[in-house]
Amino acid sequence: MASLDATTQARLQRVRDRIERAARAAGRDPQTIALVAVSKTFGADRIRQAVAAGQRRFGENYVQEALAKIAEVARTEPVQTAEWHFIGPIQSNKTRELAERFDWIQSLDRLKIAQRLCQQVPAGRPPLNVLLQVNISGEASKHGVAPHQLSELASQVVGLVRLRLRGLMAIPEPGADPARQHASFAKMRELLGQLRRELGGSGVDLDTLSMGMSDDLEAAIAEGSTMVRVGTAIFGARKQ
Repeated sequence: MASLDATTQARLQRVRDRIERAARAAGRDPQTIALVAVSKTFGADRIRQAVAAGQRRFGENYVQEALAKIAEVARTEPVQTAEWHFIGPIQSNKTRELAERFDWIQSLDRLKIAQRLCQQVPAGRPPLNVLLQVNISGEASKHGVAPHQLSELASQVVGLVRLRLRGLMAIPEPGADPARQHASFAKMRELLGQLRRELGGSGVDLDTLSMGMSDDLEAAIAEGSTMVRVGTAIFGARKQ
């Protein structure tokens, strides 16, 4: 079992307190907002410290780095201690590892990738939870499906029986002023509502809106986020 690190515990508690305050301010139940600790570039020892402080969900961006940490954490922690979320760009030649080792894929934005993941989910495992990443800011450098193409992709993914479409994810333009932050997050909320109406008869429960990070989680929660992805505020400055 992991040892409890006071710094990690204190940082996690500060983030949890921020989430609770933001939820209360928005008239929401804090328990409806999940925290994903983004552990990319940090070692398994730091993840173990977070586990000891009560954190369960972890987000990773780089497949090979993540696989090594998943295996190392599994050697010292009880089975199902950690829930692994992939939040980075997806390469076609990495889909098998993602389908086999991750619990959630938050960055799905192409049908080809969705089909590969569906084919590669191991027999006997439950459907793989997926979110569609939306390029809500329209940045050329960002991954994600364009908002006007979202409905078509969602309707195709719903038909893939070994995937479970849970909702949407976005990484809005960094450094935006508060008004623009709220506008981007509000647009994501509207897109999720639109998909719920369109897919309402297909038995899909779109219950997840993943948006908000260390610098903007309050704005995201105010606009309906159900899952925030926080790295720096928990683990400190990221290693290069």
